[in-house]
Amino acid sequence: MADPTRDAPQPWTRRHLLQACAGILAAASAPGQAQTPAQRAPGWPAWDTFQRQFVSDGGRVVSNDGEGGQTYSEGQAYALFFALVANDRDGFEKLLRWTEDNLCAGDITARLPAWLWGKRPDGTWGVIDDNAASDADLWIAYALAEAGRLWDDRRYRALSSVLAARIVREETADLPGLGPTLLPAPKGFAEGKERWRLNPSYMPLQVLQRLGTTTEQPVWKQLSASALQVIVGASPKGFAPDWTVYEARKGFTPDAKEKGQGTYNAIRVYLWAGMLHPGAAERKPLLAALAPMARLVRDRGHPPESIDVLSGQESGPAPSGFSAAMLPFLQASGDASALQVQQLRLQARPLRPQAYYEQCLALFGQGWMDGAYRFGPGGQLLPRWKAGP
Repeated sequence: MADPTRDAPQPWTRRHLLQACAGILAAASAPGQAQTPAQRAPGWPAWDTFQRQFVSDGGRVVSNDGEGGQTYSEGQAYALFFALVANDRDGFEKLLRWTEDNLCAGDITARLPAWLWGKRPDGTWGVIDDNAASDADLWIAYALAEAGRLWDDRRYRALSSVLAARIVREETADLPGLGPTLLPAPKGFAEGKERWRLNPSYMPLQVLQRLGTTTEQPVWKQLSASALQVIVGASPKGFAPDWTVYEARKGFTPDAKEKGQGTYNAIRVYLWAGMLHPGAAERKPLLAALAPMARLVRDRGHPPESIDVLSGQESGPAPSGFSAAMLPFLQASGDASALQVQQLRLQARPLRPQAYYEQCLALFGQGWMDGAYRFGPGGQLLPRWKAGP
């Protein structure tokens, strides 16, 4: 979507001047530091295609949401991760700069990213809803931590630590029976004193595990443990819901607002589970809890677009992006036949090139299958371009 204001220059602040000076000094001390295509070898063509289709020159991920090309913090977070997997440091920095300038009011150390940016009713462009989304915040903190390690950049590591601390302060709560638990956002998901709405797909265990190591905060281990309880407890029949309700005295119940469905959010639960390292302690119980979905995909030949998490009543075939998200999960489940069928389905029904969310799912799922990256036993990112942990 064309937007003449999306890449308009922002007013210069003292922070911008300091960053510019730092960049000049770094360039002077390390000539030729700017990346060339050769330096990014072996590269990741799928990321290059995604950039051309969805990322503006200024570093904004433009969705195909039918609302004039809105931007979600989730999209910025995923793109940061993909840029790191591709060893695209220039692209990473552009994405980070746009995110900080536009979603964090110019300072990612001072506030969490707003989850929604786009064209407002009055015709101006900017933040539409300043509430944050914890899944995006987790992936941003993770990408920064791993960028700091893989590219040996102290600034990225520091930004990750500050953001991770803010996530703990603003996006978690101590839930009876669960302990410290990740909430979907700072506002709007605590429904009274003993009732919370949670989103299992917001809780990738490898990300939580890794932030526990990089921050050295014990609470992240507790957040990882409660996340496993949320995913398993909210999926009693083996089908993950988009949203679940947790009550202190009742445990998990289907979210009536979403009619107990597992669909466009929940597909990521299987994706994250499938990419866990074989040595991760949570992998075996998680795959066992979600095994009915693997069997359903094998029997039907496709993932459902939506499923009732209690009755198992399903809708029709899901878009091809769901098949891409299922690939690591089916491989981890040891179902080679179901895996092959989904790979053939992707060949027969290629992803829609303008479907932003499907393309994100494919970059994660197919990228993992193609060996562009792996996660280590503690959640550390192992990209193809960097040998060793």
